[in-house]
Amino acid sequence: MRIDQIALLPTYVAAATAVLALLVDLLVPGRRGAVVGATAFGMLATAATAIGVGLGLGDAGQRTAFCVGPDQCSLVADPAAAAVGAAFALLALGAVALSVPVLRTGEVPVGEYCFLLACSLTGAVVLGGARDLITLVVALETLTLPLYLLVGIRRGSAAGASAAVTFFVVSVVSTAVALLGAGLVYTATGGVHLADIARAGATVPAFEPLLKAGVVLFLAGLAFKVAAVPAHAWAPATYDGAPLPVAAYLSTASKLGGVVALLLVGVVAGGPVLATSGLTLAVLAVLSMTVGNLVALRQRRMVRLLAWSSVAQAGYLLAPLGALLAVGGRTTEAVALAVAATVAYALFYVVLEFAAFAAVTAARGSADGGDIADHRGLARRSPWLAAVLVIALTGLAGLPPGLAGLFAKVAVVRSLLGGDAAWLAIVVAINAVIGLAYYVRVVATLFAAPEPLPAAAAGTTGTTGTTGTANVAAGDAVAASAVLEARAPHDPPAPARVGWPVAVAVGVAAVLAVLLGFAPQGVLELAAFFSS
Repeated sequence: MRIDQIALLPTYVAAATAVLALLVDLLVPGRRGAVVGATAFGMLATAATAIGVGLGLGDAGQRTAFCVGPDQCSLVADPAAAAVGAAFALLALGAVALSVPVLRTGEVPVGEYCFLLACSLTGAVVLGGARDLITLVVALETLTLPLYLLVGIRRGSAAGASAAVTFFVVSVVSTAVALLGAGLVYTATGGVHLADIARAGATVPAFEPLLKAGVVLFLAGLAFKVAAVPAHAWAPATYDGAPLPVAAYLSTASKLGGVVALLLVGVVAGGPVLATSGLTLAVLAVLSMTVGNLVALRQRRMVRLLAWSSVAQAGYLLAPLGALLAVGGRTTEAVALAVAATVAYALFYVVLEFAAFAAVTAARGSADGGDIADHRGLARRSPWLAAVLVIALTGLAGLPPGLAGLFAKVAVVRSLLGGDAAWLAIVVAINAVIGLAYYVRVVATLFAAPEPLPAAAAGTTGTTGTTGTANVAAGDAVAASAVLEARAPHDPPAPARVGWPVAVAVGVAAVLAVLLGFAPQGVLELAAFFSS
């Protein structure tokens, strides 16, 4: 068995970051800044190492590890794996930056928090290079398992504990379904490496029904990772109960990991049964878009709205792959276009979603996301935060000035039309129009004037003398008390004070969202290169 240690370097650095966080917390107790700084340094090193390995591949174009044959490797370091590893490392670094306000309160143990986040990063780095079902499942679970604890890590938070249990239960069921599918795939093909599965599926037609059933179950289990219907119910409660930085990481990193796994299983391994993969993904896409948008219309809490929006966005992510259902969508050019559109949309989505959560975190500090009405008048209190949130929300809606989201949806529709899936393109367009309603409502709330305080009841009039004066004074006191008690429940809070790490995270996310909007063709070409 050949093992190229260079290919494993990003994984080593990510794992070392987790150990470093624990050691610093142990050796320098009470110094939260030292633990956060060490963790951030390790995540930066992970991203740099992944990029360095990707740039130093040489003429071969890849490095491999745990190989038992020419194309039977469990781990591959290629440009796509390097890009995925660097993206996950930067998302984890952004989550650490957003966590500074909540870590300062002492409600979250800093050592354990940074350790768990780095452990999740380790699984994510491995996921990008996984080339067999066992490594794929282990990497996904290593990415997900620490998140159960991170969701409920806030001390004394009943909502966090409930969200963590919900997340755990749904995840266990989804993983069991995926493992059942993996077992059927292995039974039908006799291999666990993706290349073996694709080759055996094409040469042993007698086992094709079993392979189809296995691929469908595996894809259905992976739907949990992207919060696609019907494995979506955990997302609203989990996002709302978790600390905001954890929700930001969960809504981006988990979905990105799910997309990578779906591409590997549905397209690479499922080559012989692309029609089955396409049908499964098309059904998931239509259900996710429709259910997510319709339920989001009724949301009153900010994070729950972003969660249901995330469910709808999962549908847009899966829609290009749904074109594999049509005969015209299974040509080499159509498959390449569908994969490139999915990768490009995933990139646009991750940046915009993280920017939205970053702006909400900066506006709320260590508190939860609150109601949508709590953000009323944010443009007056903090114009730059409102501007970032507007760019993110309009981008997710596919409207200017969020040009990144607009071009992302255009890429999805173009891939569907190119793959003879015009009906699915129509469904995407209809759902995009439905989604405008709640995105525009939130944006309008940001610019609305704060609700005025209720007028105080006038004091007792027509009474003179000492008694009258006393009655008037008493009436004024009662009126003042009534004003405080009758104060509108959603009066905007004072702007939260956040540190420079949060400001940097918000600024970087906003700049990336704007830059992606002005270079859509470059993003599509880059996505096509990494997906080839």
